[in-house]
Amino acid sequence: MAKPVYVLNGPNLNMLGLREPHIYGSETLDDVRRMVEDHAKSLGLSVSFRQSNSEGELVTWIQEARTEASGIILNAGAYTHTSVAILDALTAAEVPVVEVHLSNIFRREPFRHHSYVSPAAFGVLCGFGPKGYLLALDGLHARLGAAAKS
Repeated sequence: MAKPVYVLNGPNLNMLGLREPHIYGSETLDDVRRMVEDHAKSLGLSVSFRQSNSEGELVTWIQEARTEASGIILNAGAYTHTSVAILDALTAAEVPVVEVHLSNIFRREPFRHHSYVSPAAFGVLCGFGPKGYLLALDGLHARLGAAAKS
């Protein structure tokens, strides 16, 4: 069986549906997980959907992805703007990465305009809400299919 896509979610994403719904929407992270799993299945992919408030745990999962995952979809939350450790782990993982944000980070506070994750990602989606995860799956599916043909 093909390796799963790791869908990794950073700090405070466990609060979706409660935290600032005017920015992040009313769907919960469990709602997002179900949407992602259903869409992945329709593409013939499997996912390992995870969330942590701990930077170290995210780094460990990213390192694990090097051998256990076909790719990574990452919503690093606030760590996007602060974590060189996550960037280093993504670079070392050597699997395709898509960066996802529910909100448009460029319409928010200036400190959110910089991403440490982006240099390791082949694609970045922001501002599409939970649909961004589905678009990320589509992009990753296309990337994995193209890699399999070459």
